[in-house]
Amino acid sequence: MGKQQSYTREHPDERRQSLVEATARCLAAQGAGGTSVRSICAAAGVSPGLLRHYFSGVGEAIAEAYRWTGNRVALALEEAVAEAGTDPRARLLAYLSASFRAPIADPELLATWLAFWSMTPTDPAIARLHKEIYGEFRSGMDDLIRALRPDLADTRLPAVALTALIDGLWLELSLGKPPFTPVEAEGLVEKWLDCLLA
Repeated sequence: MGKQQSYTREHPDERRQSLVEATARCLAAQGAGGTSVRSICAAAGVSPGLLRHYFSGVGEAIAEAYRWTGNRVALALEEAVAEAGTDPRARLLAYLSASFRAPIADPELLATWLAFWSMTPTDPAIARLHKEIYGEFRSGMDDLIRALRPDLADTRLPAVALTALIDGLWLELSLGKPPFTPVEAEGLVEKWLDCLLA
């Protein structure tokens, strides 16, 4: 009698997470239009029926992938600030510059993010998540600006301007062959910061 093959069963949370990560990979490779139950399950190496066991459909899987991706970015930002020490200016610059370094400055992350951006105007669930994720990013920036300049009456517009600058520079860097280096991007952010908070 042959030796019976042993199988290990993944924990349900691990299976669900593997589908979330597979959704992000599909979005990066194929965009929102090419992301389907079949493509997600193929990327995760599971049968197509498994996605519906964990999610109501592709839309919910994409929303969870956006939340997961946003949490990864938030963690990278938190780590950059923690490594910057206690100086308020250094902490704010670390928060702003983290987008130009790994793991945030990554072509696959950009491709996934662009898919989320493309869905924001037409998908209410993604639009809500976009507002939440960017709101948390600006709130973190706002706290760091206030720690540096507690005398400022309004930090909202500086936070909006800096977010737009970071998004634009990050987009160029992640697309590849930009007309500037990550160090130059950090320098631009520092100059903008000093002008906005002057």
